[in-house]
Amino acid sequence: MTFPLFDHQKKSVDFMRTHERVLDASDPGTGKTRVQIELFAERRRNGGGCALVIAPKSLLRSTWENDFAKFAPHITVSVAQAKGRAQAFARPADVYVTNVDATKWLMDQRPEFFARFDTLIMDELSAFKHHTSLRSKALNKIKSHFKYRYGLTGTPNSNGITDIWNQIYILDDGQRLGKSFYKFRNMTQTPSQAGPAANMLKWEDKPGVEQAVGELIKDMTVRHKFEECLDVPENFETEVPFFMPPGQATVYKTFKRDALLALESGEVISSVNAAGVANKLLQIASGATYTGDANKYAVVDPSRYEMIADLVEARQHSVVFFHWRHQRDLLMEEFTKRGITFAVIDGSVKEQDRMEAVKDYQNGFYRVMLAHPASAAHGLTLTRGTTTIWASPTYNLEHWLQGNRRTYRAGQTQRTETISILAKGTIEELVYQRMVDKNVKQINILELLNSAFKQVTP
Repeated sequence: MTFPLFDHQKKSVDFMRTHERVLDASDPGTGKTRVQIELFAERRRNGGGCALVIAPKSLLRSTWENDFAKFAPHITVSVAQAKGRAQAFARPADVYVTNVDATKWLMDQRPEFFARFDTLIMDELSAFKHHTSLRSKALNKIKSHFKYRYGLTGTPNSNGITDIWNQIYILDDGQRLGKSFYKFRNMTQTPSQAGPAANMLKWEDKPGVEQAVGELIKDMTVRHKFEECLDVPENFETEVPFFMPPGQATVYKTFKRDALLALESGEVISSVNAAGVANKLLQIASGATYTGDANKYAVVDPSRYEMIADLVEARQHSVVFFHWRHQRDLLMEEFTKRGITFAVIDGSVKEQDRMEAVKDYQNGFYRVMLAHPASAAHGLTLTRGTTTIWASPTYNLEHWLQGNRRTYRAGQTQRTETISILAKGTIEELVYQRMVDKNVKQINILELLNSAFKQVTP
């Protein structure tokens, strides 16, 4: 069976044939992986070297190994993980796929190790947005071994414009945005005092900076909007209010006033900083709070999860994202009580079991995929689902955008919806709005790149 490229994917391949360093900032769900497979397979047929793919751990087999087998079965793939990493790289193959944190291991390899490679593909390049992280330092040390460098991310500046600097530096060695992060930050952001100490500064993007940076990188950037590429029914985003019962509301207000919560056990939890207080308020609003032991929590009220189960029962198949263990536990308890079938993907589930869970969900064996965004927000196809429910809001714009694309992506034939549960009159509304504001900034630069790419690819 052959799988022809979509028109927008053909344009991406054509562009990359003539560009050795490319940022593919196309929306999640537009098939960026497929483009890289097509491009590499073509180059390999013409005598090109091997490829190194660096991707999130959850995508090594579920996306890259499986997609190569589907779209280019003649290309051999070796998946290098953990203890078997050295053996995997010793096996003959066309493509070697490894996880993000393997960069530190790769940095220790001798130059001759890289002689077989000419292509570096970095899936979810935004994992390297922090230039001071060990993984970023390692990647910057090995990148010179690769003639072709391709970075894939639909969320390049999810926290602000400075996120993009190191991602571009990895690709072009500082040609467009400079070789100094601090010079770039001073150029694009304005500091303000955020605390009593002189070095406690808050940096905010300057007006119009997204357009200015977009102009600098547009010549190396591919950008396609999801809605313009694929004939997929519209996705509708909805905020569903949750009104805390009186008891929960009282606990919330008491803690907000005093920054103290006395558990029934008599143990007192104190938050000494704003971040701690905010996190505790989010926990209480979501129905539970944790003690000093990270594995123990006290349920304040489970009503939110009864409401989520009601929403699930009114729909065919759903993906429900949770953030804390108590949310998972309370949802599992409520689903079990009602006879709602579900699978779980989070850090406690082994990779092979995750793949089986996705397969079974797609085949209709489960009504709900219950998922933690850190484990399931990237790469997975869950188009059996038509509803994505966020049990509570997230600060992480990348998780939110990527998570919503698990159902709303290529292969979806039905109308989809995204539901965000927000406790009225609580910090959850602020968190959600802050995330939306971040998205506005990101959309500005991505819209520019989308327009620019249209101009150079008729």
